[in-house]
Amino acid sequence: MNLKELIDTHYNELSKTQKKVAAHVLDHPRQVALKSAQELGAEISVSETTVIRFCYSLNLAGYTELQKVIREQLLNQESSLTSYRQSKVELQQKPHFMMHVMEQDQNMIAETMKGISEKDYDAAIERLSAAKKVYILGLRSSFAAASWLSYAIGLARPNVKLIRPESEDVIQTVSEMDDSTVVIVISFHRYLRETIQIAELAKKQQSFVIGITDSHLAPIRSAADVLFPIYSPNKSTLDATASLFSFMNAIVAGLIVKEKETFEKRQERYRALDSDFLFTEGAKQP
Repeated sequence: MNLKELIDTHYNELSKTQKKVAAHVLDHPRQVALKSAQELGAEISVSETTVIRFCYSLNLAGYTELQKVIREQLLNQESSLTSYRQSKVELQQKPHFMMHVMEQDQNMIAETMKGISEKDYDAAIERLSAAKKVYILGLRSSFAAASWLSYAIGLARPNVKLIRPESEDVIQTVSEMDDSTVVIVISFHRYLRETIQIAELAKKQQSFVIGITDSHLAPIRSAADVLFPIYSPNKSTLDATASLFSFMNAIVAGLIVKEKETFEKRQERYRALDSDFLFTEGAKQP
């Protein structure tokens, strides 16, 4: 189990100050590997005792063992794609490869379900339903998910916008946000600085920010009003895909149920349009 998984497993058991230690450990592992517990405590304004208790909360023998875990992880650090490939090579050695890959996806969805707060989920649906406008952001490996979510939420309610920094003035877009808007941000390892910065600007505009990421302690946490961690054993967005889309589907489903009348009216208007020229045969409904 790597450091991120170890912290995620025990995250809900940590005190507020221990969570502060956890965030610093994940953000600055190289510093932690070199500093004493006293120096680390002084760096983040907590006591040395809090740092030691944080280690015990992870079922480690002490601070020295934490440093050992970090050093081993830094020495053996692999790219997310390497980790993904290795996990699949191991499965290939068994019969029924496809079945095992899909079973892994099934298990990761189950783990994701355990880590999602129903209270936060309900709050997110309420805010998405009440918002005047919804913005969705995901860059690079998260772009496909953001694009799909933008389309799907757009079926349930009006005024949904996919943020496209490569083709729009992001500052102008953010300037239109306020406390009546919701911004959904999808951010996975390796966490893009641009994504975090846009989320922080949206937060300053008083927007309600929903973070979808791979850890309670991912950088987006500082800007998010609610945070939804998507389980993945590796640092791979590919491995998280099934869990990510399953959770996004749950968001869309919750919003459609919440906005049942609006959804039905939008579908009626859609079906009323003469759009036969767009389709070869079959129903027009998306």
